[in-house]
Amino acid sequence: MESSRRKFITQIGALGAGTGLVSLSPVMAETRIEQKKSKSSSFTVTILQTTDVHCQIHAHDELFWENDRAVFRKTGGYSHLKTFLDRERSKAEHSFLIDTGDMFQGSELSVKTTGEAMVPILNALDYDLYLPGNWEVIYYKKTMQHLLGSLTAPKVCANMYHDLGEGKKGELIFPPYHIWTVNGVKIAFLGYTDHLVPIRQSPNYSKGIIYTKPEENLAHYVDVLRNQEKCAFVAIVAHLGLSQQIHLANLPECEGVDYILGGDTHERVRKPIQAKYAKVVEPGAFGSFVGKLELKIENGKVVSDHYDLMEVDAKKYPASPEMEKIMAQYEGPYLEDIQNVVGYSTIPLYRYFVIENTIDTLILDAINWQVPDVDIVLSNGFRFCPPRSTPDQTGNIPITNGFIFDMLPVDSQIRTGKVTGKQIHEWLERELNNVFAADASKRFGGWVIKFKGMEVKFNAFAEEGKRVQKAVVKGQPLDPEKVYHICACERDGDPDDMLCRFRGVKETENTPYTLHQAMKSYLETNSPVTPTPPKSAIALDAPATLLTQVTGVDYQFR
Repeated sequence: MESSRRKFITQIGALGAGTGLVSLSPVMAETRIEQKKSKSSSFTVTILQTTDVHCQIHAHDELFWENDRAVFRKTGGYSHLKTFLDRERSKAEHSFLIDTGDMFQGSELSVKTTGEAMVPILNALDYDLYLPGNWEVIYYKKTMQHLLGSLTAPKVCANMYHDLGEGKKGELIFPPYHIWTVNGVKIAFLGYTDHLVPIRQSPNYSKGIIYTKPEENLAHYVDVLRNQEKCAFVAIVAHLGLSQQIHLANLPECEGVDYILGGDTHERVRKPIQAKYAKVVEPGAFGSFVGKLELKIENGKVVSDHYDLMEVDAKKYPASPEMEKIMAQYEGPYLEDIQNVVGYSTIPLYRYFVIENTIDTLILDAINWQVPDVDIVLSNGFRFCPPRSTPDQTGNIPITNGFIFDMLPVDSQIRTGKVTGKQIHEWLERELNNVFAADASKRFGGWVIKFKGMEVKFNAFAEEGKRVQKAVVKGQPLDPEKVYHICACERDGDPDDMLCRFRGVKETENTPYTLHQAMKSYLETNSPVTPTPPKSAIALDAPATLLTQVTGVDYQFR
């Protein structure tokens, strides 16, 4: 009898594989039957979440905002995270571990191995579910599929489709949702990643993929999960950015969703943000934090929830020898180059403030030193890259090859071009709206664009198109008719007349230099450096220490 049953399950699995249907393996089927047999009327489930680790495999300096000043502590690192997770899971009745994206971009090790080194490390952590982030496309579509497919846990995403050409959508690249069954009670995870990837990232990265807004099919899947699958709890696992996630939680399409477990903007939500239809959380970045959501279940229903943002303190959670061994095996061939010191800073390097940061100042200084004959140097408003604040025996803070990759994972070519003052003013207004739009759905994930050679005063929370109050280039007011020579990095797939999301740029030309070459040459000549933010961008209605673009809700970044 048992033999016949196993044969039947195997045949069903083979049928599903042949038709492209998702099927249960025999082991999964038996596990679910066993869970139903041992059904308990009252129990607690624990959902643990990491996000935006950006390949930061070692413990690192982390910035905290405490008592109106920056404080640094050692956090994160996959070997410390392993210890943390093992402890937390051993204490839980039932646990489920998810990562909501940006796991294959952000370090030299990842670049040198095209993400391959991250696969055994992630698999050793025993994740139960993954969501692709906006940077999972860094090595293009096929490699993204290969890397995510090499992870042993399931993947979900309900808004990434194969592009059949001419704007025609094919099938979803990943299953839209995953259901975790505990004691006969179903917990659903519905996945959505950033639909703005083709704009935010270099266009060629996501070639072959069509992204849609979550609200296009959200109501449909919530209906399936609630009314067909009879799920007791529905969570969206998201990589949209906190503003976009709050916006989504306020849309009618989100009715029936309990939580949005988000990512992308590296925000540290310590108390769930209650929107109209769902609660929203986001657990920081770089493996420095883990979000912990506990659900109490009685008689098949979720009766209460409790959320904590937990710090992965490297001192409190010693490195796992097992994970250290795996990391050393894959990092070993590249370790000497990663640790090679190429320069020093006299002040901590960080990238957390919305308006200006020391890392961005260092990048602008390096580009301008390498390409001095321009009026304005531009750099994207990224947030990835953990801080560096610990000096070595010299008394200064070492900048290694590895840290250059942390700051600039894509070694883009430096490009120049010419634009008018009118174009600059319009571009500034667009970029400021991307950060501070009153409508949360219009906010991009990055922060204020960085620039050198221009000073801008603006009202962050003014009306769209009316934020810039004053703009000065090399001591003179921005002249709408004058042509200015600008410099930034080239993006893979941008048209010839685009530079740093700046359209209509004339006489564009690639220089012989890349971002990494400029950084190394600059540090070799000028180290130690002191990249103090120069107040090129000044918000008249917000502090220079602004740490989040999110407004109108009970939330503070700290």
